[in-house]
Amino acid sequence: MTAIRANSILPARRQDIELHTADGLKLVGELALPADRDPVATLICLHPLPTHGGMMDSHVYRKAAWRLPALAGIAVLRFNSRGTSSVRGTSEGAFDHAVGERFDVAAAIEYAEFHELPNLWLVGWSFGTDLALKYGCDPAIAGAILLSPPLRFSKPDDLAVWADSGRPVTALVPEHDDYLRPAEAKERFAAIPHAEVVGVPGAKHLWVGDAETVLDEIVRRVAPAVEVPLPKDWPGPMEYGDASAYADRTVAAFADKPV
Repeated sequence: MTAIRANSILPARRQDIELHTADGLKLVGELALPADRDPVATLICLHPLPTHGGMMDSHVYRKAAWRLPALAGIAVLRFNSRGTSSVRGTSEGAFDHAVGERFDVAAAIEYAEFHELPNLWLVGWSFGTDLALKYGCDPAIAGAILLSPPLRFSKPDDLAVWADSGRPVTALVPEHDDYLRPAEAKERFAAIPHAEVVGVPGAKHLWVGDAETVLDEIVRRVAPAVEVPLPKDWPGPMEYGDASAYADRTVAAFADKPV
């Protein structure tokens, strides 16, 4: 048995993908599938604010793609929204303040549907939670999990759509979040009567040191048959990623305006 560390990459079928938006852009991404079985669920990951370092490789999503196919049988679809860069490459277009990004969300859902990926869940983080709330209540989507939701770009009308849909919504809210903390989050999300707001003690907006907690909470909802907490050790082959490639992209907060 080998301990699973921050840069551990467990076995999976990984492929670079391209998404094509209705307004003519090509977005770069990756799909990670279980190595030896069909997935039980699919995460479509919507990353934090790209003007402040958010991208498909933001650390929680990177760890999800590196671990969840093997540990939980979950497929992980990550992509860079318009104008966003990572080691995978740069998506066409330019950041559009949660307006044009509606086409990015639609392209990701369309890709997952076309490739017959099962049990589609949106996982948004910070800016990505606003995209999920504004544009993600699609008939193909089973539900949404929101990490550090600031409720900055999303409006009451967007919450009303989710309220009417009845689709599950879970907000994981850090105790020490920079924008929206658990008590206020419960008030704001009361607009979705069935929404579950989970305060995470000690956590901060970027979930540094708390990624394992986030992954366990995601798995608990999208693949309830999988036992959590997830294993901390792995008995099979393991590779290691270069986490230093992202050091200059980690910042203290995702504010409204670029640094």
